[in-house]
Amino acid sequence: MTDTFDRTRRDFLTVATAGGAVATLGMLGAAPALAGVAAGRSEKPLKAAFSNAGLQATWCAQGKAAAEYWGKLFNVEVTWFDGQLDAVKQRAAVDNMASQKWDFVAIQAFGIGTLTQPVQKMIDAGTPVIDMDTLIAPLDKIDVHSFLAPDNEFMGASVTQALVAKLGGKGKVIMTQGALGHTGAQGRAKGFQAVVKQYPGIEVLDTQPADWDVTKVARLWETYLTKYPQIDAAFFHNDDMALAAYNVMKGRNRTNILIGGVDAMPPAINAVADGRMFATVRNPSCRIHGGAIIAGVAAVTAGEKAGTGIPKSIVTDGPVVTKENAAGMLWMQDHFLI
Repeated sequence: MTDTFDRTRRDFLTVATAGGAVATLGMLGAAPALAGVAAGRSEKPLKAAFSNAGLQATWCAQGKAAAEYWGKLFNVEVTWFDGQLDAVKQRAAVDNMASQKWDFVAIQAFGIGTLTQPVQKMIDAGTPVIDMDTLIAPLDKIDVHSFLAPDNEFMGASVTQALVAKLGGKGKVIMTQGALGHTGAQGRAKGFQAVVKQYPGIEVLDTQPADWDVTKVARLWETYLTKYPQIDAAFFHNDDMALAAYNVMKGRNRTNILIGGVDAMPPAINAVADGRMFATVRNPSCRIHGGAIIAGVAAVTAGEKAGTGIPKSIVTDGPVVTKENAAGMLWMQDHFLI
């Protein structure tokens, strides 16, 4: 990874020197949204605080690695405040964050509205706050510098559509949701419902949440496999839950169930490649966390104001992953580009 870092860093610095953050964000897929921003690597060291939902989740752990990687490129020291997949624990961590001085901060909230007060305190103190993946609060209620997130409804719909198409529009399916207060989970559920309502031959057996917790997923799916003699497909709001359920299915000799997930993390991409999962969709953790670094540096070094040089909301897209494109997706993630 050191050689990869050095090589990518050289390539990056060449681009950054020539075109600033716009060209850099072009590598991340967001250049059109950030046209006009002209901030490359910070000349002075910057200090940034990050928090995401919980490093137990592979998506969050990958995001941390990406933030630290892009932080090195941009001369930003990243300090982490782990959300631990618990709204109360994340609130305590962000309260601690708000008691300190940072050049900018970036946060993925475990649930909407859980961090509003300490985040508002930092905004009032003049600290740019980058919102990642799920809303800290509605954008008309809190003046975050920018909000970087995927189209969660699209992700939910695209994977569900792939599952339904494979079933020929008929079958019994289950959706296992993430935390219901997470706006990403809400969007994924909307996408799922939008597709299944178009197919009268699809019967939805259950839609209980598991809060991104693989232990809860295992308990739910032990119950489902006992209760339902026929389950044709299952859609999970993230890959960790999907793979945890697969292990339960395997133990019960029920591996004929089509599995769809969200995030396209390396373990899930490998599972798609070898047939344990049918499909997943990329929620671009590297682009979101790396983009937060770039947006924060632009805010500090170029004086960009919220909603001006950097848009208030930036959609970070990602493709559906099948056997056909799995290898390429792994390469992109290894280089922290998507």
